[in-house]
Amino acid sequence: MTATSVTTASPRSDTRLPLAALTVMASTIFIVIMTETMPAGLLPQIADGIGVSAGAAGQLVSAYAIGTVLAAIPAIVLTRGVRRKPLLVVGLLGFLIANTVTALAPDLALALVVRFVAGAFSGLLWGMLAGYALRITAPERAGRALAIAMSGTPVALAAGTPLGTWLGATVGWRWTFAAMSLLVALVLVAALFLVPDAPGQEARTRLPFAKVLRLPGVATILAVVFVWMLAHNLMYAYIAPYVQQAHLDLKPDVALVVFGVAAIGGIWITGTLVDRMMRRLVLASISLFIVAGAVLLATQGSTPLAIVAIILWGVAFGGSATQLQTATGAAAGANADAAIALVTTSFNLAIFAAGAVGGILVDGVGARSLPVAMIVLAAVSLIAVGFGRRAAFRPAH
Repeated sequence: MTATSVTTASPRSDTRLPLAALTVMASTIFIVIMTETMPAGLLPQIADGIGVSAGAAGQLVSAYAIGTVLAAIPAIVLTRGVRRKPLLVVGLLGFLIANTVTALAPDLALALVVRFVAGAFSGLLWGMLAGYALRITAPERAGRALAIAMSGTPVALAAGTPLGTWLGATVGWRWTFAAMSLLVALVLVAALFLVPDAPGQEARTRLPFAKVLRLPGVATILAVVFVWMLAHNLMYAYIAPYVQQAHLDLKPDVALVVFGVAAIGGIWITGTLVDRMMRRLVLASISLFIVAGAVLLATQGSTPLAIVAIILWGVAFGGSATQLQTATGAAAGANADAAIALVTTSFNLAIFAAGAVGGILVDGVGARSLPVAMIVLAAVSLIAVGFGRRAAFRPAH
């Protein structure tokens, strides 16, 4: 099977990109990322607002991540045959309700339950959006379509999360979640009018997840997802202690904005090249990741050098989701939704592992060891891509 079988469910008479629909999908991804990350920047306000410690309020992030990990695969199993547009609408409605209830939550218990539910809807949307984008796009434009659909991630990291943090500090954290609900409502209306429908996967083409995992190239891609994203999240999650211990004249939030803006450049580069040179693009991205880690390791208190490293890191990471999901769609063919649900699970497991491993490194040997881990793990990813050349990271068409 090839990626062509993903798109034949909704044949197109031309090769033009469905830009309006892909923009709605990018906005949906923006909402997913914003909803996930907002509590991290608002922990003091949330803790004061519901009368708990900052550590307890931080479990709002964990509850969301757990919901995503636990729901991604079951959600796709249950919905593989469901038409895509109603599924998108249900997912957005879930976020509308979850953010609204979070804004009104009187205590931590209710907030945690709602955040878990939001994470479950995140697992559903992450698992189906990439395949949906492929279904409504000509095969030769698959990579570019995913680049547009996934662009919501770097935009959320570069602008959305800092804006949400500022808004929460200015008018209160509850109003920030209320504003997110308003945004979800607008995107929901746009989805109803601008996104074409597409059928679910035909029953005769559905493989069990165990067999999807055994499709040539899929296991290799999942391994690269976990190791590469572990390398990324080690540094991303612990950027604040790294900046402090490296004696950099740089605020963590400024560092993350620089990273996010650079990531937007990375996804633009990926969208331009991914359909023609998938393997070389992945190899170049991971290699640049290693270079960024080496520059961070060599900063020795140099803020300008650290900024250069963060820019390289952002460019290297920006297109990673598009590259990995495009490669997964090409390897899994008609079972792309199932394979991408596995990618989502692997990605979130990497986030969990980064929290634990990063904490050990930071508390044990210091945050300046993080670039070393970043380099080593990225090098392992690079080797895995090299060994997977026969089946993994092939052009989508």
